[in-house]
Amino acid sequence: MPRTEYRIYVVELSKRVFTENAKFRAANPQFNGVLECLYVGMSSKTPKERFEQHKSGHRNKKGHKISANIVEKYGLYLRGSLYNHIAPMSSRDEALKMEETLALELRRKRYAVWYN
Repeated sequence: MPRTEYRIYVVELSKRVFTENAKFRAANPQFNGVLECLYVGMSSKTPKERFEQHKSGHRNKKGHKISANIVEKYGLYLRGSLYNHIAPMSSRDEALKMEETLALELRRKRYAVWYN
């Protein structure tokens, strides 16, 4: 059985998320409106497959929603230039740490970022 690989991905969000979502706005006090609003995630799916799950409001076999509301509502497209340099990881914990590291790095660059 092939081992699971986890990938980091970045979705550009509509800037409406900043004006319409108070939690997003509160999480990004550094945002000056110049750069984009982003969602950083990690998945065992390809970024394209995961983005399509988000946009369709995907539910798992038990009927639990596994798509992020913020991406379902505001997601525009994948931003490969912001994550293609990150190699797939074999550990879920490692991928979760990388997701947070990338999100905080993008925030420091003055993007508005949401991650889980």
